[in-house]
Amino acid sequence: MINLKIDGFDVRVDEGTTILEAAKSVGINIPTLCYLKDVSDIGSCRVCVVEVEGFEKLPTSCNTLAQEGMVIRTQTDKVVKSRRMALDLILSHHNLICFSCPSNGACELQNVAHQCGISESSFPNFRLPGIEVPHVEDNPFLGYRPDLCIHCQRCINTCANVSGCSSIKLASRGIFRAIETPFGKDWKETTCESCGNCAEACPTGAIYKKEAKSYRSWEIQRVRTTCPHCAVGCQYDLLVKDNKLVGAEGVDGPSNGGRLCVKGRFGSYKFVMSGDRLTDPLIKDRATGKFRKASWDEALDLVASKFMTLKRQYGGDSLAGFACSRSPNEDIYMVQKMVRTCFGTNNTDNCARVCHSASVEGLARTLGSGAMTNPIYDITHDVDAILLVGSNPEEAHPVIGMQIREAVRNGTKLIVVDPRDIGLTKQADIHLKLRPGTNIAFANGMCHIFIKEGLIDEKFIAEHTEGFKELKKIVKDYTPEYVAEICGIDADDLRAAARIYATAKKAPIIYCLGVTEHSTGTEGVMSMSNMAMMVGKIGREGCGVNPLRGQNNVQGACDMGASPNQYPGYQSVKDPEIRAKFEKAWGVKLPAHIGLHATDVFPAAIKGKIKGLYICGEDPVVTDPDTNHVINALKSLDFLVVQELFMTETALLADVVLPGRSYAEKDGTFSNTERRVQRVRKAITLPGNSRLDTDIICELMRRMGYNQPNLTASEIFDEMASVTPSFRGISYERLEKEPTQSLQWPCTDQYHPGTPIMHVGKFARGLGLFYPTVYTPAKELPDAQYPMMLTTGRILYHYNTRAMTGRTEGLMEIAGHSFIEINSADAKRLNIENGERVRVTSRRGTITTEARVSDKTNEGETWMPFHFADGNCNWLTNAALDQFARIPEYKVCACRIEKLPEDEAFNMKGKYITQKMVAAQWRKKMDKSIAKLVR
Repeated sequence: MINLKIDGFDVRVDEGTTILEAAKSVGINIPTLCYLKDVSDIGSCRVCVVEVEGFEKLPTSCNTLAQEGMVIRTQTDKVVKSRRMALDLILSHHNLICFSCPSNGACELQNVAHQCGISESSFPNFRLPGIEVPHVEDNPFLGYRPDLCIHCQRCINTCANVSGCSSIKLASRGIFRAIETPFGKDWKETTCESCGNCAEACPTGAIYKKEAKSYRSWEIQRVRTTCPHCAVGCQYDLLVKDNKLVGAEGVDGPSNGGRLCVKGRFGSYKFVMSGDRLTDPLIKDRATGKFRKASWDEALDLVASKFMTLKRQYGGDSLAGFACSRSPNEDIYMVQKMVRTCFGTNNTDNCARVCHSASVEGLARTLGSGAMTNPIYDITHDVDAILLVGSNPEEAHPVIGMQIREAVRNGTKLIVVDPRDIGLTKQADIHLKLRPGTNIAFANGMCHIFIKEGLIDEKFIAEHTEGFKELKKIVKDYTPEYVAEICGIDADDLRAAARIYATAKKAPIIYCLGVTEHSTGTEGVMSMSNMAMMVGKIGREGCGVNPLRGQNNVQGACDMGASPNQYPGYQSVKDPEIRAKFEKAWGVKLPAHIGLHATDVFPAAIKGKIKGLYICGEDPVVTDPDTNHVINALKSLDFLVVQELFMTETALLADVVLPGRSYAEKDGTFSNTERRVQRVRKAITLPGNSRLDTDIICELMRRMGYNQPNLTASEIFDEMASVTPSFRGISYERLEKEPTQSLQWPCTDQYHPGTPIMHVGKFARGLGLFYPTVYTPAKELPDAQYPMMLTTGRILYHYNTRAMTGRTEGLMEIAGHSFIEINSADAKRLNIENGERVRVTSRRGTITTEARVSDKTNEGETWMPFHFADGNCNWLTNAALDQFARIPEYKVCACRIEKLPEDEAFNMKGKYITQKMVAAQWRKKMDKSIAKLVR
C-alpha cells in the first residue's frame, strides 16, 4: 500500500494504482475522454491532467501511477486552464451538430465540456472543405461520422483489446490523423463482427448504432436483463421507449464484463415486436388442416379434456411434455411439474437431450455433478494454457471467444482440438485437426503420454480419485502413433499438446457440442474428466472441466428437473425418500419409474405408445436429427399441443397452438453455463391476447384436476428452491441484493455465498471416478455410396432455428442462407465451384445448398450450419443415440455431394443480392403457408 494526498485528502491505495483510480477511491472526479478502464489509457486527450508537486509538467492521471508521498491537486488554475485548452482544440475540429447527433444527451464530450465550462471553440474550425472523409454506414448496424471523431482511439483499443478483432485502424491523411472503420462498401470482407462494442466505447457518437437515431437518452428507460441467446449469460439493459424495445446496451456483468456480441446487441429485441407473433390460441380442424382462432377457455378446455381422455384410455405414460431451454427457470419448473402431477408420468425432457445431456450424465458419473466446474472469468483470465476441444466459441459463444482471444494476447497458450479450421486456430499454439468422432482416442492418447512421461499428479490421484488402475491398463495401448492414425493428426503435435496442458499451472478444459453430439458423447465427456483428474486440474482456480452450454438456459432446464430420470436439482425419481419429499410438496402420488427421453418419445409415437405430446417453446422438426423421422412421429400422435411465440415448423403440425410471451415480457431467471442464476426482468407489455407461459400452465393444471394457483415468478422460484437443496439459498430478494445480482449453485442456505468453483477439496461424489473409455467409431461412416463425412454447427450471426435472429434484417443481410463447406480437393474432383448450388444426400434425405470451397475441413469431410430452412442439414443427420444420455450423433453422418444439372443450378457465387433474395423468398413462403393455415 502507498500513501498520498489528493486535494488535501489522505489517500491509501494499492501499489500500481493510477492517480485517476486513486482519486475515484475517495470520490474525487477527474474528467476523461480517451480513457477506458482496462482498455485504453493512452492519455491522448489530456483532459485528465493534474498537478503533482515536484513535477515540471502536468501528467495525465489515467496512466500515471500513484507514488508514495505524492501531493496532487486536481482543480488548480493551471489544471483548469490546461483542460479548457485541450477541449478548445478538440472542439475546433468537431462538428457541433448536437441536435441531430444520435449521442445527444449521452455524449461524453458534451458532458465534459459542460463540466469544464466550455461550449465552443475559440479557434477556426480545422475541418477544411474537401479534406473530410465521407460518412460511412454501409454496415446494417453501425455507422461512422469522421466529423464527430476526436481521435481518442477508444474504438481502436476496444476493437483490439475487448472484441479482439483489430478491425478499426489509425491512419494518416496528409497532415491529419484519421480513424478507418470497417463499415464501408467492403464491410463483409473485413474482420469486423458487427458487435457494436466500439459504438458503446465512442465518447461522441462518431461511431454509432444506427438504431440510436430513433431515440434520445432522456426518452428511454433501461431494464436490466439477461441475453436470451447462448449460455454465456451476458448482462445488458433493454432500452424501452413508449413501451417499445429500441435497443440494448451492454453492462458490466460477471460473465461478459460489458461486452456483447452482434446477436446480443442487435438480435435480442426486434423479434419480440415482430408482426408475425402469435396473439391468439389456434385450434386446427383436422379435416381441413386449417387453424382458426379460439378463445382461451375453448382452447384450454380442449387441451385439458384431450390429455385426460388419453390418460384414462392409455395411461399416463402415453403422454409426454417437453420444456424449452430458452424459457426462464420458472416456466420450465412448471412444465415438468404439470407432466408429473397431471399427466402422471416422468416423460418430460428438454432440448439438452440433443446437445448437452451427455455433459450432465458424464460429469455426474465421474465428478458427481453434471455442470461446468469453474466460472467463465476464471478460465479465460490469468491462465497458462487452454485446452479447447470440439468448441468454436467465437461463433457459438462469442463473448467467451472474445475473452479467449484476450487471454492469448496476454500470453496464454492455446490448444485447439477440432476437425475444422476455426477462427481461433490462427492464434493457437497447436491445432489438432482430428477426424470427427475420434475425441475418445485423442483423450486416451493424452492420458497415455501423461503416464509415460511422468506428468500425472500421483498425490491427487491417490487421495481424490478411484478407478485409475483400470484406465491405465486401457490407455497403455493408445500410443501417440496409434492415436495419430485413428485421428489423422501428427503424433508429435499430440505429445506437445499433452506436455503443455499437463505442465501448465492453470489450464482449463473447455469443450462443447463437438464432444457431446456423438453416439459415444457421454464417454467423450468422461474422457475429458479423465484428462483433468490425471494431472490434478480439478477443484482449482483456472482449471476444471467446462462444458459451454449451447443455449441460454440449457443448464437451467436440466437444473429444474425437465428430465425423465431426475426431479429439480438432479434428484433421482427412483429414490423413494426423494420421491416422497416431492409427493408431500406437490400433494400427489408420483411415478417411480424413469420416463422416456425426448429422443425416445419420437419412435414411441410412431409405434403408437405415445399418444399425446405437449411442446413448450421447442421446434424439433427443425432442430432434431432425421427430420423425416420427427415429422412422421408428430403426425402419428393423437394430439399435439405447442406453446410458442411464432408459427414454427413444429407448430404447423399441432392440433392446438397457445401463444406465450417472450423473455422481455416476463420476470424470471436464467442459469448460464457457469451455474450462475441471473434475473430476467419484464420490459414491455405488448398488445394482443397472449398470456404468461406460467399462467397458461397453471390454468391447464387446474382444468386437468390439479389445484395449482397462479404464482408469480418469484413464488415459483421459492417453491422450487424449497425442494431443491442446491438452490435453497437463492431467492429473488438475494439476487437483487448481491453485488453481481447473481449466485452460482450450489447455494444451500440464505447465508451461503454460492459456489464459483466446484469440487474444491472433495468431489461432489466423494472420489472422482476415472471412467475406462474405449474408442468406438461413429455409427455411420463414409462408404462407396456416401463417400463424404458431414458434421454440423453454429455460425456467429444466428442462433438455433433463427426464430429470434431471423427476424433481425441486418443479421439476415450478413448471413441469410444455408451453405456447405467443401474441401478444395473434393470440390475440384467433383467439378464444383465456390458459390454454386449443390445437392447433398444422406440415407435420410436430400437438400440443396450453396458450396463454399476452402480448406477449413479435411479432404473427405464437410460442414454445415443448422440454422437455415432453405437447406436444413437435419434432413440429413443421423438419429443414432448415445447409450447413456440418448443424445443424437449430429457430428458424424455419411453423405454425398453432387453438382446440380445446369438447368437446376442456382449460382450464387459472390452475389450478395441473390443471398438477400433467397432469404426473402423463404420468409415469403413461410408467411404464405401460415396465412393459408390460419383463418
